[in-house]
Amino acid sequence: MRSRIASRFGLVVIAASLAACSSVPLDESQGSGSGSGTSGASTGQVMDPFNPQSPLAQQRSVYFEFDSYTVPEQYRRLVEMHSGYLASNPQQNIRIEGNTDARGGTEYNLALGQRRSDAVARMMTLSGVRTDQIETISFGKERPKALGNTEADYAENRRADIVYQR
Repeated sequence: MRSRIASRFGLVVIAASLAACSSVPLDESQGSGSGSGTSGASTGQVMDPFNPQSPLAQQRSVYFEFDSYTVPEQYRRLVEMHSGYLASNPQQNIRIEGNTDARGGTEYNLALGQRRSDAVARMMTLSGVRTDQIETISFGKERPKALGNTEADYAENRRADIVYQR
């Protein structure tokens, strides 16, 4: 009995540690916002996708697990931040570009990349973004960010990129 409790406590500690190591600063990202969507509520940051200092310009990629198109929990706040800006700026359009790593066939990867871009778009529409503001496309494995063949390279390429249209 005592070892079972210790084991469960250990799992809780590990889970809490992993949650604290999120690569996206969940508490600093901006929510769905109100008004013009040009300023962050708690940090005073300018929310402008064309300003290099803005979180909207700096954080535009949603990364996925191998062979998955489910938006990971750690990227949901990022999608909400972009959704808040888009809902407040209905004239702004984006393209969501789905990508995969080099493993798998061309047709499979094109379909997986499309499912990834569609998953991000679906989250955005559920957050109030109009469907006519969003275009989705898949590049499959044709536009890698990382050119190597390590697991880290593959992970860098499994993504959906949010691209703002001028």
